[in-house]
Amino acid sequence: MRKEPSKQEYSRMVEEMTPKHNSLKNCMKAFFTGGLFCVLGEGIKQMLMNQWGLDKKDALLYVTISLVLLSVLLTGWNLYGKITKFGGAGGLVPITGFANSVASTAIEYKKEGQVFGIGVKIFTIAGPVILYGIVSSFVAGVFYLAAKQWGWIG
Repeated sequence: MRKEPSKQEYSRMVEEMTPKHNSLKNCMKAFFTGGLFCVLGEGIKQMLMNQWGLDKKDALLYVTISLVLLSVLLTGWNLYGKITKFGGAGGLVPITGFANSVASTAIEYKKEGQVFGIGVKIFTIAGPVILYGIVSSFVAGVFYLAAKQWGWIG
């Protein structure tokens, strides 16, 4: 029969097994990764405005579409996971991370079929984000309407 470790032995084992993280280094990598996405988006915006003559509003629309498409392609080529492994939240937080969560779920469950695989599971990860985004937008809108009605804001 195997002897259970004491609390001190267990604590030592946990300490040895727990990965060590450098928070400053992780923050810098996330900042760098998120910054690259922003620089890429700004580059696309400037190209669309200067080369193609689009106004700012239309250029920003195309930037969003381009970054989502790029994220889905990188997910399909199994590269987006490597980006987020390096950059952490810098790759997961922007709209590219949202597109990655939808695309990766679709890729994972495509073997289950169009309806019971992709159709059922595609919003497993993104669904809560959409739900709480809509609910929080509604609540913010109600507060804004009330504040406007009562003259708190102009």
